[in-house]
Amino acid sequence: MAKKISIILLFLFLSLSFVFAGGTGEKGIVKTPVVVGSKIDTEGALLGQMIVKVLEANGIPTEDRTEFGPTDVIRKAISSGEIDIYPEYTGNGQFFFSSNEPEIWKNPKLGYEKVKQLDYDANKVVWLTPAPANNTWAIAVRRDLAEIEGLKTLEDLADYANGGGDIKIACSEEFATSPAALPAFEEAYGFKLTKEQLLILAGGNTAQTEKAAAEQTDGVNFAMAYGTDGSIAAFKLLVLEDTKEVQPVYEPAPIIREGVLEMYPDIEKILKPVFLSLDLVKLQSLNGKIVVEGQDAGAVAEEYLKAHNFLK
Repeated sequence: MAKKISIILLFLFLSLSFVFAGGTGEKGIVKTPVVVGSKIDTEGALLGQMIVKVLEANGIPTEDRTEFGPTDVIRKAISSGEIDIYPEYTGNGQFFFSSNEPEIWKNPKLGYEKVKQLDYDANKVVWLTPAPANNTWAIAVRRDLAEIEGLKTLEDLADYANGGGDIKIACSEEFATSPAALPAFEEAYGFKLTKEQLLILAGGNTAQTEKAAAEQTDGVNFAMAYGTDGSIAAFKLLVLEDTKEVQPVYEPAPIIREGVLEMYPDIEKILKPVFLSLDLVKLQSLNGKIVVEGQDAGAVAEEYLKAHNFLK
């Protein structure tokens, strides 16, 4: 009998040890992994990996689902609870919520506060501290063509297009159809591209669109680009200036489901200094390591986090 009691007590001890080892330390509740997603572009992978690594380093278990999908897919995923957190851009709030106040989205502070309130009210999604870097939509052109044709601004592009200039732009389906992107440029600057002038590439990775322009794939000489791209100079491209300030400000910020943040309230203070450290120049450099040098996004993220003492 004594032996049986000892065995039972040992079993209970081991069971409790297992629960507490995997729990919060307060109530012995097993921790639920935070599902981290990201978009499929270079910067999405980079920022998603930073979130994964910083949370793991602070004792918060994660499930890595970075490079999850394009904007529409990942928005549905966080709304449905399929993912818990991912890096999004403030300027997209104008289109998520069909805002008719364009000037708000061109102001970094006002745009952030607006999307923060709208997304919480509609979806109980919380926007955390953004990075001070504007990763806005842009159009880049081969530098040699820019020099020959005198292309410096989107007004120059409109004149070139309307004058019968040779144009073929590599871009994503989202860039070609979203009211935020190419259609906004066309309306503001007074030009219109045909389907034959577009090379639609799967996903939203500007490394692919810029490479297509650099290598003149299928006659491509222009490319969808982002403000923080690290491959623009390497591919000998020039970003055309948006003189009419058509585009909103797109600052990257981690966004998280309220219930998950309540479960792990430290996430906000853990990620804040990381994102505040990421200015435009740093993001261009980090993106360049992935696109130009071919380094793995996770490795680049880890190297940066260690260099800035966010990881040991």
